[in-house]
Amino acid sequence: MKSSRGDRIFNVCNIVILAVVALISLFPIYYVFVVSFTDPTEYIQKNLVLFPENWSLASYKYLLSTDAFLNSIGISTFLAVVGTFVSLLITSTLAYALSRKRFRGRRIILLFILFTILFNPGIIPNYLLVKELGLLNNIWSVILVSLSSGWYVILMKGFFDSIPETLVEAATIDGCNEISAFFKIVLPLSLPAIAAFGLFFAVAYWNQYFNALLYLNDSSKWPIQVLLQNMLIDASTSSLGDVDPLVQPPPSQTLKMAAVIIAITPILLVYPFLQKHFAKGVMIGSIKE
Repeated sequence: MKSSRGDRIFNVCNIVILAVVALISLFPIYYVFVVSFTDPTEYIQKNLVLFPENWSLASYKYLLSTDAFLNSIGISTFLAVVGTFVSLLITSTLAYALSRKRFRGRRIILLFILFTILFNPGIIPNYLLVKELGLLNNIWSVILVSLSSGWYVILMKGFFDSIPETLVEAATIDGCNEISAFFKIVLPLSLPAIAAFGLFFAVAYWNQYFNALLYLNDSSKWPIQVLLQNMLIDASTSSLGDVDPLVQPPPSQTLKMAAVIIAITPILLVYPFLQKHFAKGVMIGSIKE
């Protein structure tokens, strides 16, 4: 069927508008990337660089030579890896238990979970809980308050509900108990859900800012996002702690841009490996056989 002249004009206008919006959206990322690789001398001379003549790794070398920055990257990595693993373990096991129709009292537990979604206790009760547990200024406090989500539990339960119960019954007949059936049968069939929620948890833990700022008073335990926020506010390099006085630091603006690039790179690298599962994972629980 041939498109009319009006349809072609409409399509061209759509393409032009979307292209302009895409360019506007990508320009800040491009500017941050360019400034982070600009030679410090050139940046000082021009102050505004869109097409650098001399590319340099000076800002990255300086950042990666400071103990504070490397330490913050290590803490964020710990949060993203360990936190994601623990959150997936808690969320998946709870969701699987609630999906078992033979589990007595599951409706009551689901009501409690739903209650946590509708009524959030707020910052102060969470802070008092962490304080009473003696976890203030402990990296595990950041993981504890972000351990799971009632919404994620319900979504993952919907995915487990779509798995035929006859598979678990067959595994039980072959000698598996509920735990081994979960790890050997259910989890391998749930890779899309695990990948999707793993990405959600990993991004949330890597971007931890407010909880880390609230529960961690020691600057040596700050993740990358808190350190980056202090760098963006502070015009000097004092947020990076003690540095070699003989080394001339690059301009603070190029350091900030380099820190931003380093902070967003891990998630950009992880996403392509999970993309094939992500499309299926976002449809969790929406279709039941």
